[in-house]
Amino acid sequence: MALRRPPHRHHYSVYVIELSGSVWNEARFRRANPDYVPGMPFVYVGMTGIDPDVRFDKHKAGIQSNRFVRDFGLRLLPRLYEVYNPMPYEGAREMEVEVAIGLREAGYGVWQA
Repeated sequence: MALRRPPHRHHYSVYVIELSGSVWNEARFRRANPDYVPGMPFVYVGMTGIDPDVRFDKHKAGIQSNRFVRDFGLRLLPRLYEVYNPMPYEGAREMEVEVAIGLREAGYGVWQA
């Protein structure tokens, strides 16, 4: 009898983290957001192969973290990404960019690594 492999489960996710307003004091962040609309949120957009909650905790703990999330991250914003997850790796890579572009076009201040 041949062993069967279980069906491949997509387990990659995009996620969006709200950043505090003080991130706007960072020149590098401002330069990346020339079309930012005052009053709109500041966010970080990423992708991960683990649960977004666990990934956020790792960022905050300084484990493979983005500096803006470690220093300014407030909370996950699932309403901006839940509908897309889970997905295959390539889909998550593409969706990370698409979500960042869409939020930037909506006036958000966005950091996407």
